[in-house]
Amino acid sequence: MSDERPQKPLPEEQLSRETTSLEKAPSVSGPGASAAPVPPASPASPVLPGQPVAAPALRASDADRERVVERLRDAVAEGRLDMEEFQERLEAAYASRTYAELEPLTRDLPAVGGAPAGAAAAAAGPGQEQAAWPERIGGAGTSSTAVAVMSGFQRKGQWTVPARFNAVAFWGGGDLDLREASFSQREVVITCIAVMGGIQITVPPGVEVDVRGIGVMGAFDQRGNPGPLQPGAPRVVVTGFAMWGGVEIRVKPLKSDRENKPRRRKEL
Repeated sequence: MSDERPQKPLPEEQLSRETTSLEKAPSVSGPGASAAPVPPASPASPVLPGQPVAAPALRASDADRERVVERLRDAVAEGRLDMEEFQERLEAAYASRTYAELEPLTRDLPAVGGAPAGAAAAAAGPGQEQAAWPERIGGAGTSSTAVAVMSGFQRKGQWTVPARFNAVAFWGGGDLDLREASFSQREVVITCIAVMGGIQITVPPGVEVDVRGIGVMGAFDQRGNPGPLQPGAPRVVVTGFAMWGGVEIRVKPLKSDRENKPRRRKEL
């Protein structure tokens, strides 16, 4: 017979005290030591190898914002965005601080040059300036000066506007038509001197025009709406002096462009 006696069950209160003391006891290293319970990892615990890490939001630079704005301008010129949409996205682009805020602004727009060249040329139609602008920038100027004294001068058709062009009209008039012209540089400066005479400058739609001239009993007058700027179009700066005369800048499409423009049907 064995002398072993069955152990009596411990009271619940004694069990709870023993359990609490075990939890609070420090871990003892060494062989045969029991492992202490491991507390749950806190949110500030270091990231383990192989654990995914959330990428930080990358900050966008001014150049990144300008690239998005340029793409939005191209989309307006292509007819993909109306002016209201363009204004909303423009404000959002300049207010963006990260790439994540910039990316949705052009998500529904094709990349520049995404459409086939043949399709773009067919959409533009013959005679339109937009398809030809890259080919019309560069080269030497045809002439740099035009003078009319009690007479007139004219530059029209296919000619190359130099980086700086001087036009003088004294008791006379001059006509500078840039609708079919090429440009030696992306920005050209036309200096006009009109004394008791007038000079008229005609540009196609989509070209940026900056008028800086001074009029004394005369005027520098810009007429017509250039519309949305076309991608690759030049910038024309008109400056100079007008006394008892005037310099007029007109925005006018070519006759062939007006004929190729689809006519709207009148609503009954």
